[in-house]
Amino acid sequence: MYFAGIDAGSRAIKIVLIDKNIKIIASGIVDQGIDQKTRILNLFKSLLNKHKLTRNKISRIVATGYGRNIVDFADTTITEITCQTYGVRHLVPDVKTIIDIGGQDSKVIKLNRDGTVRDFAMNDRCAAGTGRFLEVVAERLGVKLKQLGEMAKKSKSSVTINSTCVVFAESEIIGLLASGTSSNDIVAGVQSAIAIRIGIMVGQNIDLPIIFTGGVAKVSGMKGALEKVLNQPIIIAPEPQYTNALGAAILASKE
Repeated sequence: MYFAGIDAGSRAIKIVLIDKNIKIIASGIVDQGIDQKTRILNLFKSLLNKHKLTRNKISRIVATGYGRNIVDFADTTITEITCQTYGVRHLVPDVKTIIDIGGQDSKVIKLNRDGTVRDFAMNDRCAAGTGRFLEVVAERLGVKLKQLGEMAKKSKSSVTINSTCVVFAESEIIGLLASGTSSNDIVAGVQSAIAIRIGIMVGQNIDLPIIFTGGVAKVSGMKGALEKVLNQPIIIAPEPQYTNALGAAILASKE
């Protein structure tokens, strides 16, 4: 008996397969692409074939994420807030705050002692506090996304990015480059700007431990930038891109 969680995210598709003991059997990730529906189905079939499983071995499927409603072979859909909470709590049972920064949105989820959601904030209308901001910077600087962390480490004087909109921030970055500002200092400034945006979402009251999830958690330097803004230690979740899909799979097993 197996269960599947499908996270049809804004930038990538993630799938996790678990058994009845919530042991992860398989996981996979692909870029969203243009035909998201086909890519989801192809990834699902690929994971089944790789692990010699057939569709009838999957007892239940839960879909979550931006594109959850197009996963027509899923048994049901559940919101990211709920799935993210279940996924992170399975990995870190005493989690109190979840910071999730994805490609095009960011979330802060605050939990009660019993693990239920007390409050949450979500930014899905502005790219300034998301991975998209980092992508824009990487494109503008002509480097790969994975290089940004090393560049930020080499910064000698992080600049302040004043614009809260990515479009205007990009213009600000062009101006900084024209004035001779170091690319390393710009990257450090952008990471700080994202962290400040998340800090506003978190607010004054924050309980520990804080778990960091989403694709941006894998970008070197972002953990440190958040810790500096929040003045609190942060733990990056194991396989931070898969926590939402894992939560969906766990909820599928509960049904």
